[in-house]
Parts: sequence; structure tokens; C-alpha cells
Amino acid sequence: MLRPLGTAALKLEDTNVTQPTVGFIGLGNMGAPMAANLAAAGYNVIGFDTAGTTAEGASVAGSAADAVRDADIVITMLPDGNILRAVAADILPHTKSDALFIDCSTVDVESARAVAAEAAAASVLFVDAPVSGGIGGATAGTLTFMTGGTVAAFERARPLFDVMGQKAVHCGEAGAGQAAKICNNMILGATMIATCEAFALADKLGLDRQKMFDVVSTSSGYSWSMNAYCPAPGVGPQSPSDNDYTPGFAAELMLKDLGLSQQAAEAVDADTPMGAAALELYRRFVEQEGGRGKDFSAMLPRFAGRGRDA
Repeated sequence: MLRPLGTAALKLEDTNVTQPTVGFIGLGNMGAPMAANLAAAGYNVIGFDTAGTTAEGASVAGSAADAVRDADIVITMLPDGNILRAVAADILPHTKSDALFIDCSTVDVESARAVAAEAAAASVLFVDAPVSGGIGGATAGTLTFMTGGTVAAFERARPLFDVMGQKAVHCGEAGAGQAAKICNNMILGATMIATCEAFALADKLGLDRQKMFDVVSTSSGYSWSMNAYCPAPGVGPQSPSDNDYTPGFAAELMLKDLGLSQQAAEAVDADTPMGAAALELYRRFVEQEGGRGKDFSAMLPRFAGRGRDA
């Protein structure tokens, strides 16, 4: 009767553990589902967006400062570096000194590093954590986070990454997450253009698009743009091309990211001619050829309808 119970021992657990409070600023197409996933996981989410948008399960603050005042963790998802800097200047004076600040925006490396320095001065841990996966990934909680910051900040952020995504990679010190995102999307923009060009050429050569896919997707032309996000409607897995190119990742966002890549390349004297060419093609597509509001894979009908001198 007195022997140890081992695994049969009664364990008393506190079922009233309170999850941290998250102040989430930027509830757009990406931010709202991310915030909703955190709320569904039990986090107390206080959201704010200048457009008045909300997220399911989150309470609404009257200002960005109000959203972060009682927050243990602050998350931002914002359009660009200038807005990030302005929001950081607004909220850091109201942020608790032991809080964690996770920025999920895609911005220039220097803005990320500047905000990291401001956060450190306020005794706030900072992680730059841009994402890959688009609106679908934000909704499904399957995003990939590319992060920069201290190891301590990354480890503290990891439980939130696990809720909002399926993978998080610590890339290095502050700004490294943005550097990884910029390089990744420069590759993506260039390979999507090459994929669309190849389909347009195949059309003119009389090659069936499905046959083209069957060959390329299993040979040396394999790429994410071809195999997972095929720009040809009715070919390969479901993608925005099957929904009249309704954006999963908008062409104007690709234009923004390619612009960031060339800004970074100029800053460090890197030779990136393919990235520069991709930037100019997407600029023309978005600003002059009706690409705004279309998925970035809508380059295919753009190329398919043009000749060599167009």
C-alpha cells in the first residue's frame, strides 16, 4: 500500500493559467487572421487599426498606445518602414519595459534595425519577423517566419510563431529577418516571371500547357512558382490563376518587395541584374498594364498577349 505510485500518481494542475496579453497593431488582410488565431489559442488580444478593422476574438483599442499599454507582447503588421518607425515612436513610450515587440511587417533592413535600437533603449525585446505564406497561410496558421534579433527574444516569441505559423527560422541579429525575406522574394519574383515567360513561349510553340507542366514540374525547371503556385489556370494544384488571379499575393506587394531588394542591393553594392529586371517588369505591370489588384502570377496573361517587341 505504501509503494510509490509512479505514473499513476495524481497530478494537480492549475487550469486557470492566464495567457499573456497581446497588443496587435495592423489588422489588415494578414494581421486580422493572425490576431484571430492568437485569440483562438487563448491569448488576450487587444487590436488596433487606423482603418477601424477588427479581428475575430480580439477586443478593440481606441489607439495604438491603448492597445499596448497593458500588453506583455506587442505585434505589428504594417505597410512600410516609415509607418513602422512612426508607430514604434508612438507606442514604445507606453510599452512595458519587459515586453516583447514582434514586427511582422516587410520593411527595409535599416528601418528594422532602427526600431530594434529604439526598443532596446526602452528595455523592450525586439524581433523583426516578416512572413511568407500569404493570406491563406495567415488564415490557416501555416506562415513561415524569418526572424532577426537576440536568441532570447526569438525563444520568447516562439510560442506565438507556433500558433500563427508552421515554421520560424532565427536568421541572426536585428534586420536579418528582413534580409532573408527580401532575398527570398527577389528569387520568387524572378522565377515567376521566368515561369510565365516559358508558358507564353510554349503557347506560341503549340505545346499544351498541361504537358509543359508535366515535364517541367518533374525536371530541372522545377520551382515553387511552377509546382506549388502554377500561373496557368487549370494546371497543377489550385492557385490564384484558377480564380481569375484574385490575389493570394498581390502584384503591387511583389513590386514593393522587389523595390526593397534593390534598395538593399544599392546600399551594400550588390550586383543583382535579375532582381532589377524583375522590378522594372512588375513596375510596368502594376503601374501601366492593369496589374494592380491582380495576383503576381497574372504576369502569364500579360506575356501570353504580347509579342517580342511589345
